[in-house]
Amino acid sequence: MSSSLPGVRPLPDSQYDLSTYWGRVRHTASITDPRTLLVGSAGLTDAKNLLIAYKNGQIPHMTPDLWKAKKIVDSTLHPDTGEAVFLPFRMSCFVLSNLVVTAGMLTPGLGNRGTIAWQVANQSLNVAINYSNSNKSSPLSWSKIAQSYFLAVGASCSVAVGLNSLVPRLKSITPSTRLILGRLVPFAAVASAGALNVFLMRGEEIRTGIDVFPVLSQKAREAFAAQGKSPSEVESLGKSQKAATLAVGETAVSRVLNSSPIMVIPALALVRFQRTEWLRKNPRWTTPLNLGLILVTSYAVLPLALAAFPQRQKVRADSLEERFHGRGGEGGLVEFNRGI
Repeated sequence: MSSSLPGVRPLPDSQYDLSTYWGRVRHTASITDPRTLLVGSAGLTDAKNLLIAYKNGQIPHMTPDLWKAKKIVDSTLHPDTGEAVFLPFRMSCFVLSNLVVTAGMLTPGLGNRGTIAWQVANQSLNVAINYSNSNKSSPLSWSKIAQSYFLAVGASCSVAVGLNSLVPRLKSITPSTRLILGRLVPFAAVASAGALNVFLMRGEEIRTGIDVFPVLSQKAREAFAAQGKSPSEVESLGKSQKAATLAVGETAVSRVLNSSPIMVIPALALVRFQRTEWLRKNPRWTTPLNLGLILVTSYAVLPLALAAFPQRQKVRADSLEERFHGRGGEGGLVEFNRGI
């Protein structure tokens, strides 16, 4: 993220008002724009150099080119490490990466083996995305990653196979209802296991805590600049388990908010389409149409879900562990990176 770049002059957090939900939606839609995936290493370097020039006072004010550069950097670099996130695991690639797995899970006549195979693929992707975008102040060991991975895979496969077995046994429901429930099964497994995956992959953060920082006043920011320091260089107040629990919990909720509409809207819409004369005559278009509905719904829902909570969360220091009481910055507040 752009805050990790060198320079004493802070960049504006966003061109939108992040204190409001719709401001965060517009900001999130910007950094999850799949067009940023087309920017190569040379384009990323140019964007970083442009922002560094601004942070060092060589450019007097923000321009459209600077906002574009910030969008590229924010969608590519991890806010804690300043390193580029591997392309398939960036949030700007979230919809496209998941669409590949979704296409596999929608394959007709999968059976239990096929269902398990695609749930394994889905959870492998979830693990990679959650790990790549998590708060890096409490890194996971490889043994913890492996343990979390197998627990998440086991949970999702159990839900998927269990629901697949349950739906045919429901004799009292109509065939159309059974059809709808059958289409919801893969997504129910994804939604439940997706939230669990967040807690499993980021459980170490809850156990050890994440770094929290004082919220700097404008006067403090100016003092840092006078010393040739960037506000991003402010020292951590320590690691807080309560902040970590809040960060991980909010991320899990946002995952559920993201997956729930995708679980319901395309499935119900497809049932309506299947009643049309055109689709009855052209059944081969059923899967492409379903994937198209999922793609459109996913792009519409992702910014709405991710914007439910600020990525850079601010809370009162007195709401955390006692050792942080009275140590907040402006307004008694501290902040931390929630992760995505």
